[in-house]
Formats: sequence, structure tokens, C-alpha cells
Amino acid sequence: MSRTPDYIRKKYAPLQEKTLQNALAHAIAEQFPRIGGPRIRGLCAEMILEVIEAHVRPQDHVRHGQVLWMGVATDHPPRFRQRLTDAKLVPVVLDLSTAEDIDARIDRKRPMERLQSKAVRLCHQSHQQGALLSNCDLAELLGADDSRVAEALTTYERRTKKLVPRRATLHDVGTGLTHKRIICWKRYAQGKSADLVAQETYHSLEAVDRYLGQFDRMRHCRQQGMSVDQTAFTLNCSRALVEEYMAIDGELKDRRDG
Repeated sequence: MSRTPDYIRKKYAPLQEKTLQNALAHAIAEQFPRIGGPRIRGLCAEMILEVIEAHVRPQDHVRHGQVLWMGVATDHPPRFRQRLTDAKLVPVVLDLSTAEDIDARIDRKRPMERLQSKAVRLCHQSHQQGALLSNCDLAELLGADDSRVAEALTTYERRTKKLVPRRATLHDVGTGLTHKRIICWKRYAQGKSADLVAQETYHSLEAVDRYLGQFDRMRHCRQQGMSVDQTAFTLNCSRALVEEYMAIDGELKDRRDG
């Protein structure tokens, strides 16, 4: 093997070290000198770059009418007093305006109908990419009030008996707790199995069993003649939750009597 020094490599190889990752590692070393040695700093810089690459999309990846938005990861439900800054965020690409949306305007469809169609589409697109949108997300995207968005989605769910995957229903955040109603309706009115209900409502089987169990316990307490307050105390839950399950029971009873 030749022992002749490779002067070209010696002069130009250092240029390969002029990378953003090394610049980040250097900044980490300066700002956090006790974080660790070169290997740890390099791994930290690599993780930062992975986050940046996930959140920045090239222009050719986002078409006309689309928008890049941040949703909360579907598999990251909130904890007690958790701030949004502590949540796992996932970037999603959404179809904010489509040819069908323009046709709806030309056909003079009602504003609420157009808002509902867009909100449902955005929720499903985000869920397919592993994230959930809140009513406030949708309000900002669609230029509407969050209460109007909630009304549009709740109306859709009541009419179709289909759950729209969003934070209000899958993470119990904000208004829109109609998932309990839909779960109970599919199980007791339509006679579907718990595992099929879980599949159709984007919930785990454990979550479906929990909601159905709460409903059955509430109904048993009411059959024993307990008041709302007594039922809430016995089941260690809120009065609002008992009233919600009572309303569901009333709807199911009306269907059986009808």
C-alpha cells in the first residue's frame, strides 16, 4: 500500500463537514456545554433535523388548493393539565379548496352545507395521515367560528350516524362528545358487535367497552329510582355525563317505542 500522503483529500475532505447537522451540534455545545460529548451532540442535531424535515415540505409536494397544517397525533391523547406544547404534533397536507368546493358555490349550495362538507373532508384527511384536528383548527382553516364548525359536524354525525374523527370525539377535547351517542346507538339500536362499533367509530375496543359499561351502569341506577345527583355520586362521574347518557337512553327508548 502506498504511503504517499493524499494531499487532495487532506485539503478538500474537511468541506464535507460543512453541514447543517454539524452547525447545530456546535450550537448545542455552546449553549448546553454539559449535554454530552460529540456523539451525543451529533445525535441531538440529527433529531432536530428529522423534526425539521417532517415539518417542512418541498413546494412540489403541496399543490394548488392544499395547505400544510399541524395536527395532534392520533395516538397521543391528552393527559391531565397537558398543554398543547407538550403534545406530539404531526404535519398533514389538507385539500383546503377543491373543484367540488367551487362547484358547490356555483350550484348555490347553502353555506352550512359547504362548511360541513369541507370540515368532514379535512378531518378524514388529517386522520388518514395520523393526526387529529380540533374544532378551533377547522375554524381557523375555514374562516368560521368554532361553534359553527361544531354545529356542522354534530349535525352530520346525527344525520349519518357516522363519527367524524377529530379531537373532540377521539380525544374528548372540546365540544362534540357525540361519540358516546353514536357508540350506544350502533350497539343497542343497530345491534352491531362491540368490535365492529370500535372499527366504525375509530375507537379501541377497550374504549367502546368502557362507554357501553358507563351507559349500562347509569341505566341501572336510573331503573333503581336514583336521581341525577345520586347517580353521579354512585358512579363517581359528573352530572353532565349522567345527563348525556340519560338523553341517549331517551332516544333509544323512543326508537323502541316507535
